Amino acid sequence: LMKKARRLLRPIGAVLATAAVLVALGFVERNVDRTPVSALKITVKGGEGVHFVDEAMVRRNVLDQGTSVMGVPLGDLDVPGIEERLRNDPSVASAEVYHTMDGVLHVSVVQREPVVRVFNQDGTSFYIDSEGWTMPTSAHYTARVLVVTGALNEPGVRDGVHSVYGPDSMQQVLLSDDIHRLAMHIRQDPLWNALIDQVVVDPYGDLELIPKVGAQRIMLGDGTELAPRFEKLRLFYRKGIPQADWRRYARIDLRFADQVVCTKRTTP
Repeated sequence: LMKKARRLLRPIGAVLATAAVLVALGFVERNVDRTPVSALKITVKGGEGVHFVDEAMVRRNVLDQGTSVMGVPLGDLDVPGIEERLRNDPSVASAEVYHTMDGVLHVSVVQREPVVRVFNQDGTSFYIDSEGWTMPTSAHYTARVLVVTGALNEPGVRDGVHSVYGPDSMQQVLLSDDIHRLAMHIRQDPLWNALIDQVVVDPYGDLELIPKVGAQRIMLGDGTELAPRFEKLRLFYRKGIPQADWRRYARIDLRFADQVVCTKRTTP
């Protein structure tokens, strides 16, 4: 009889224990909701040396035009609204906001990392980040990145921040995707990253590399087949230049298959 009673009481005990846990959790949750914000901890992440977003800017966004969150009950915080305000900054790649039981509001922001700055013929300019998103320039910070000039009329951020690889009926006449691929290729190779800091787009849409040393223009062509073209240039620097006076050449052309075509200077 006692064994039977114990078997009957076990599920009842389990139900009561579960109910007790739920009640305790509800009590804790209500207490946490009433806990005022006691501190604001801000973390800004991003590429090394990138300063488009700083702690003061994030704090202004969190405070929402001066309305302090300090002392506000955690349950009254509009966490999704704070995250949305932060993500609306075109320099912000992602944002996460959460609080802990002790009343600390944590704000973590990852800023976009520009890899190239594009200058249009009309004087406007914009950045393209490492993920291929356009982003506007900043009044308080200038990134030291590859610069692209020449015959350009890219939309940039005039119609809002967008991906250079997104669907676009005009994509076939735009160069931002080629520019981004080129910038990433240069950035990921220590030699090219140290050697090339400017690209010029000619009236035909071909890309010309301007090295930091020497007075040559390196004709690259479009943004396709970058790896074999740069490998030809690497071999030329290693084997071709030591065997000739490379200062005699005004142009190095990589557009032809399996060869490097050099044009001599017309004047000494």
